[in-house]
Amino acid sequence: MVVVVLVACTATSTTTSPTSPSASPTPASSTSPAATTGGRWTTYHGDVTRSGVAAGPSLADVRYAWTSAELDGSIYAEPLAIGARVITATENDTVYALDAATGAVVWRRHLGTPVDSSTLPCGNIAPTSGITATPVDDPATGVLYVAAFLSPARHELFALRAASGAILWRRTVDPPGMDPRTQQLRSALTLANGSVYIAYGGLFGDCGSYHGWVAGVSVGGSGPLLDYRAPTTNAGGIWAPSGPAVDGDGHLFVATGNTFSGDIFDHGDSVIELSPTLKELGFFAPADWAALNTGDVDLGSVGPALLPGGRVFQIGKGGVGYLLDANDLGGIGGELSSAPVCGGSFGGTAHVDRTIYVPCTDGLVALRVADDGRSFHQVWRSPAFDAGPPIVAGGFVWTVDLSSSALMGLDPGDGHEVVRHPMGEVSHFASPSSAPGCLFVPTSRTITAFCRPHDA
Repeated sequence: MVVVVLVACTATSTTTSPTSPSASPTPASSTSPAATTGGRWTTYHGDVTRSGVAAGPSLADVRYAWTSAELDGSIYAEPLAIGARVITATENDTVYALDAATGAVVWRRHLGTPVDSSTLPCGNIAPTSGITATPVDDPATGVLYVAAFLSPARHELFALRAASGAILWRRTVDPPGMDPRTQQLRSALTLANGSVYIAYGGLFGDCGSYHGWVAGVSVGGSGPLLDYRAPTTNAGGIWAPSGPAVDGDGHLFVATGNTFSGDIFDHGDSVIELSPTLKELGFFAPADWAALNTGDVDLGSVGPALLPGGRVFQIGKGGVGYLLDANDLGGIGGELSSAPVCGGSFGGTAHVDRTIYVPCTDGLVALRVADDGRSFHQVWRSPAFDAGPPIVAGGFVWTVDLSSSALMGLDPGDGHEVVRHPMGEVSHFASPSSAPGCLFVPTSRTITAFCRPHDA
């Protein structure tokens, strides 16, 4: 089951750029950054392993830089940073390219009419449901891929020219037998193996018939639609915002939520490995999978993190961490090790070498995998706050305090708070992105940037 913060939005014109000022905090200080041209944040958390690590200079003196004009809908996706542009998308099915130095709208593309949320059997993204998943960019071709929920209810994949927003092609990506009204596309898109992969979960409230589903489309848009459906009786959605992670062999790793089975294992609360053509290669499930199902304690509230040395780290709503062997996920109860980490985790982790930064409802936790790769231990735990998915950039671990709507920078060595900047309201699972010298944060219906000041 997905838990999100309800944020209302109102559609605006699709023919002109928005000009109304957004509600933003009054910063203690601000800076006008030099034009940012080095953005390479082309997918959720920067790469297909979902490491959340960005190259660039120290961000110790990062300051408030700008807040964009209010856009035409709520923002749940992580911003992308591509060259001198910041790409974002809204629940009104509109994609925006912002100037990374000023936040001004460079182009916008409205993809169609979003679904009126009141027409869906459940859910809590309102009043419309449109683009929820983080898009993905192919820097080799300059093509941006975006998945939109359109009225009448259907999911379509769009290929846009990243430089201009021009639509190159579009196609429906709902697999045969899927009811798009009960399937939510929240997980970030993944680009690998010459394909764009799209993962589906259910709506908040677990209504109707739905399954964990992954679809794949050629980057050119032609050819058959690949698809994998988790063999659940019902439910078992793949909904973590971080989306499918991909290893060096092009294998995809996804995690499912609860199903309604209490006696027969059906791939609920599991980590599943898929081939590039979406054939199941293996799975892992905790020994207490039945209890997780019964309690709605989704293992898949966080996407898998692919670590060096062929390891996978997984954590979910229950706050128990599992270290897995990527070459043999182990089946039921087959983890290398497991241990309680925190009160519950949502979204996506970040990792540098053997260190993993885990967002929890009661703070941020740093873990380290042992030298032998068979266990992990806690390095530090921050004071309690509701932590959004972290990234690592400019010498700090960055996360959004979801309870107070503040950007936080923590010391990666001991977890103490070094930087805090208040922001406007944020949606749940909000995660920053980075380009050299800057951070970009989705703040409800705006993007807010924090950057280093001009070099002397």
